Amino acid sequence: MSPSEVSAEVTATAVARPSAGRHTVALFISELRLVFGRARTQVGLGVLAAVPLLIGIAIKLSGNDGGTEGFIGQVAGNGLFLIVASLGLSLPFFLPTAVTVISGESLAGEASLGTLRNLLTAPAGRSRLLAAKMVALTVFCLVATMTIWVSGLIVGFILFPVGDVLLLSGSTVSLGEGLLRALGIAIVISLSLLGLAAIGLFVSSLTSTPLAAMAATFGTFIVLGIMTAIPQLHAIHPWLLMYRWQSFADVLRDPPYWHDIGRNLLLQAGYVAVFYTGAWARITSRDIT
Repeated sequence: MSPSEVSAEVTATAVARPSAGRHTVALFISELRLVFGRARTQVGLGVLAAVPLLIGIAIKLSGNDGGTEGFIGQVAGNGLFLIVASLGLSLPFFLPTAVTVISGESLAGEASLGTLRNLLTAPAGRSRLLAAKMVALTVFCLVATMTIWVSGLIVGFILFPVGDVLLLSGSTVSLGEGLLRALGIAIVISLSLLGLAAIGLFVSSLTSTPLAAMAATFGTFIVLGIMTAIPQLHAIHPWLLMYRWQSFADVLRDPPYWHDIGRNLLLQAGYVAVFYTGAWARITSRDIT
């Protein structure tokens, strides 16, 4: 090979790499626009934003906490707890519902519109497409949780007094540290939803009907929830998706209890690994002829 040919090859390689990189970034950005540009996504985020507002107004109109225990019982005394209470109340239903809708539609929606075929025929595009879908789902989990966080912050500071935060362990921290701990709770909850998102992505890879994928994902969530509530199945409880979801409350201890939080996140990582691998195996072998 002549020096000129070597130079030409090096130049071509240098040009191709940034081009591939730019294509990958463009794919991720396009996927984010697709997810957050849908009307159902915007409506869903609006519903999540309304949760702290409804809770705050109900407590404000009642004039007290109504004798309620837990985080709701502390909202009237410190508006910061409206963030935590809203996140805690949204975790069993509202947040998972939003995740099942978006994840169930991720691949099945493309298939129903006929655009998945074009995406799958792109050179070396299948793995990159699946990664873009998972990244978009991860971003959605964070955005959905932070929507409640921001709404709870605004409503709580408007309707209720705010000040130093009394932690579950009995110690008191400043408002600033309380906000950081509330932010930590939001991040933990966001990561806790990733296992469900991966299940939805896998189910979505099996069908071209978005409603079927959403229903199957939500049905799986319900079944896992029922299994978690059955005492006779205690032997398998630690392996169930939402068994340690409530560990987010340990962030409000002094010092925080990281044991259950870590085990919860490790479990979510396991679900992501299993179901993302399943989705990858399905999408890379999918017949597009």
